[in-house]
Amino acid sequence: MKKKRRFNAPAVLLSLCVFLQLSCGKDEKKIKIGVSMPTVLQQRWNQDGENIKQQLENTGYEVDLRFAENDASIQQNQIEDLINSGVKILVITAVDSFSLTEVLKKAKAADIPVISYDRLIMNSDAVKYYTSFDNFKVGQTQGRYIKTKLNLPAAIDLNNTYNIEFVTGALEDNNTNFFFGGAMHVLKPYLDSGVLAVPSGETKIEQAATKQWLTENAQARFEKIIESVGYGPGEDDVRLHAVLCSNDTTANGVTNALLKAGYTKENFPVITGQDCDVISVKNMTAGLQSMSVFKDTRILAGQAAELVNAIAKGLQPPVNDSKSYNNGTGAIPSFLCDSILVEPSDIVSTLINGGYYTSTDIGLKD
Repeated sequence: MKKKRRFNAPAVLLSLCVFLQLSCGKDEKKIKIGVSMPTVLQQRWNQDGENIKQQLENTGYEVDLRFAENDASIQQNQIEDLINSGVKILVITAVDSFSLTEVLKKAKAADIPVISYDRLIMNSDAVKYYTSFDNFKVGQTQGRYIKTKLNLPAAIDLNNTYNIEFVTGALEDNNTNFFFGGAMHVLKPYLDSGVLAVPSGETKIEQAATKQWLTENAQARFEKIIESVGYGPGEDDVRLHAVLCSNDTTANGVTNALLKAGYTKENFPVITGQDCDVISVKNMTAGLQSMSVFKDTRILAGQAAELVNAIAKGLQPPVNDSKSYNNGTGAIPSFLCDSILVEPSDIVSTLINGGYYTSTDIGLKD
């Protein structure tokens, strides 16, 4: 009697897969996404770039991540190379928000939509979407913190005057205007009334700017301010009550300058920051920096990935602001994420328990 041949389902399916691959070629090629970040040397952008890359790769995309060494011309060349390499979507944080107009004409000609990430790219209609935090609100948070810590409303009745200095970011970064504008929205009435004084006289955004947001540039400028005004911790020195720093890298520069001038945690002024970088979090635990605005880059990277995914699939991308951010070619549909005020007492509950850092990362004992 002839034996019945057993039906081997896995073998049949494997043969079918091989047949289909031979007939139709290899698996469908992954959609390639180009990501351009300003620099690998600053924690913020290194972290953002890797977060975006990981989240997009987890969704099934191929990612080409480039860092531009904080050089606008290098970034232009990298973006052109990404365009020529066949990327389908570009996610860009500009070194210089005003320098990408020409190269992005090539992106538009190749029908490559651009997502402007955290810094709004100006003067380019290739920019289809923008995702960031509410950066005017970030500045307001910093301004309100100084208002509360110095109790400025009460100072009006008491006829007190407090000395403050301003250290903001790079002029080529459009966000600088939002950070400074938000803070001044809160503090200007107290400057106008004389409750706040700026002994250096450097009150304009152009005077307070920090080239490329670099710590060493902020430190060099603030050392000059300390010397010219006569700030110091001694009884005969001019008292410094607060420094509005737009982010942590500038706050680190100011902190370094103050320590060099002999300040200790007992006489440090109120210092604001943004990003909750490791160095600044350590300075907060040491009683030097007063606060930082936490912008969870995991959330922002996830939002960028959502925008990419919607565009790639021909869906309507999620936005929550269609009017506020005009890059010179019209209002750019935007998604703005929320930020959080972090003081030293919030570090464990917000940053460690939230999984952003471990205790070891910021030098705390478990």
